[in-house]
Amino acid sequence: MSRVKIAVIGAGSIAWSSKIIHDLLHTPTLFGSEVVLMDIDQGRLRLVEGFAKRYASELGADIKFIATTDRREAIRDADFVVNTAMFGGHSYYEKMREVSERHGYYRGVNSTEWNMVSDYHTIWGYYQFKLALEVARDVEELAPEAWLLQLANPVFELTTLISRETRVKVIGLCHGHLGYKEIARALGYDPEKVEFEAIGFNHVIWLTKLTYQGRDLYPLIDEWVERRASDYWERWRLTQRDPFDIQLSPAAVDMYKRYGLFPVGDTVRGGTWMYHWDLRTKQRWYGPTGGPDSEVGWMLYLARHEWYTGLLERVASDPRLSVSSFFPPARTDESLIPIISSIANDQPAVYQVNIPNMGSIDGLPDNVAVEVPAEVSGKGVRRTLGLKLPGKILKAVLWPRMMRMEMALTAFLEGGRQILIDWLMLDPRTKSEKQAEEAWEAVLSLPENQEMARHYRG
Repeated sequence: MSRVKIAVIGAGSIAWSSKIIHDLLHTPTLFGSEVVLMDIDQGRLRLVEGFAKRYASELGADIKFIATTDRREAIRDADFVVNTAMFGGHSYYEKMREVSERHGYYRGVNSTEWNMVSDYHTIWGYYQFKLALEVARDVEELAPEAWLLQLANPVFELTTLISRETRVKVIGLCHGHLGYKEIARALGYDPEKVEFEAIGFNHVIWLTKLTYQGRDLYPLIDEWVERRASDYWERWRLTQRDPFDIQLSPAAVDMYKRYGLFPVGDTVRGGTWMYHWDLRTKQRWYGPTGGPDSEVGWMLYLARHEWYTGLLERVASDPRLSVSSFFPPARTDESLIPIISSIANDQPAVYQVNIPNMGSIDGLPDNVAVEVPAEVSGKGVRRTLGLKLPGKILKAVLWPRMMRMEMALTAFLEGGRQILIDWLMLDPRTKSEKQAEEAWEAVLSLPENQEMARHYRG
């Protein structure tokens, strides 16, 4: 059992922080540790701190919780720094989406091929990039031996940025790979008993392996597509309530047929514009809600998120309610706390991680973050080298997505307006350079974007 200091940056989001706290309190190998909850919103921070202390007391778990609004003090001498912070919250990005839609960019100028996810902010994510890099530089200065676990999106861009611009040991984390479980269940297998491998970029990963006791299950996927998918979709269209219920959607199967491997998790939400032209197109591929990133599905998600947050706030603020009764008796499927335990206690285990490629996937540069399974222990991260993807996926999916990532990072690091225009000139929604210029001018003219405008206008 190791006692470590864990700093959680952006802890004021009780919906996400509650999962971290829950998993910590169900991990005896980390008992005795100190967790510093940091956020700039004092009210929400006190709420989360009170929630954590009450929950720890109910379970008799030996974890010390401290709250602070001072990011540098939270990070100082930490062993692990968890960054969950999203600059501005959802409302800020919805303003930019609304403005850019007025200029002909459905779902915003940020939406583009293989990056249709509503809170995966790249080209308009100046403040998010700046915040993540500031956190990483604080770690570099104040806790140089710490591990930085990057949970806030965009994980692909931010893990790449941090690994290039600092000496920090960074791992990006996401739970989208858990979509393999739904595929296994559809085939009639217990997800806990199958082995899987999914590789690529964050939110663009492909199922390269699905086996049960050594048996390849891909032939059963083919059989499901051929014989059972139509009946599944007929029922699904009548009963779909959750916009995230898309792992076995027509879009997922169509991507499989086009590219040769099954897309996993958030990958299904991406694809090219053929799945995303408008709400009607989205509904064809993702069901009645249009998927989580349509104007319908995203509002459903935000409403559900607000409801869940409100529920947890009531639980946290009412001492008459038992916190533990609202949570499962064991850890969730999130890998964050198990990874911390594996490193702190030198207990090797394989996790899905985002790390600099360094030969992990053939055909990709070493300094680009890839999502792959890797063994994590007190010795660090041990990669598997030479993983392979079909040429169609490598060249028609990952290379174009990587180009967009490089454009977003270059825009952030170097500034200037031209790269923003170039971004939209590659977009099929753009009819003229004037349209692209006017869209960006409208985005940069928002009161919240004064600093961002100075950066890009020079």
